[in-house]
Amino acid sequence: MDKKTVNSIVSWIKEYFQNNSFASGVVIGMSGGKDSLIVAKLCTLALGKERVFGVIMPNNEMVDKPDAVKTCELLGIPYTTINIYEPYNFIIESVNNALKQCNAELNSVTTINTAPRIRMTVLYALAGSLGYLVANTSNLSESSVGYTTKWGDNVGDFAPIANFTKTEVCEIGILLGLPKELVEKIPSDGLTNSSDEDRLEFKYASLDHYIRTGEKVEGLEKILKMHKLSEHKRTGAVKFESHLKNVFEKNEEKIVC
Repeated sequence: MDKKTVNSIVSWIKEYFQNNSFASGVVIGMSGGKDSLIVAKLCTLALGKERVFGVIMPNNEMVDKPDAVKTCELLGIPYTTINIYEPYNFIIESVNNALKQCNAELNSVTTINTAPRIRMTVLYALAGSLGYLVANTSNLSESSVGYTTKWGDNVGDFAPIANFTKTEVCEIGILLGLPKELVEKIPSDGLTNSSDEDRLEFKYASLDHYIRTGEKVEGLEKILKMHKLSEHKRTGAVKFESHLKNVFEKNEEKIVC
């Protein structure tokens, strides 16, 4: 990782917004972790601080809220806090009542994934009214093993660090001159009060080494299993292949905007 790569990311963000001139800024969910901090920093360099809006979204309590506030103030970006507990609680209670009618119960798939999806709803609600776009803050390590929530933190309008491993994202943070204690902070999802590596049962260092070298690492069996089971998260909605006529594709080159 070098400064040239970092500059290329910044230039890419600038170009993206030039090509989408209807958008006047970007909304970013600020978790207090390194990913959102680094994406926000890259966006401030590309667009200016005043065009980057941070959103802190605790689900009642948020262990990393002080760091989320700290990162926003460090970057000098405007920010707000929206507690998602009430809509989260309403949805969970309503779903639970519906499940009882089916003789079923809530499980962790529902209770853990609902919060990130509400958070993304909040980000798009703000972006829609502000005329902004939403930044995706996921990295390659997380997406490779499906450690993301479909239609939650794994979506967005543009993804500056999606092709970089967790290790490489840290290197970007250091090159950007960000505080080492924030860049090297132990990763967590901010929702379950446990570290990523505790939940994954392998180290990011092992995963990142495998991604870049293909060499055998500790925890490889679990890594490969998670990668296979999470394929649906990387492909999005699967479409039926139709042979029906599509006039847009046929005349794409003739369309002038």
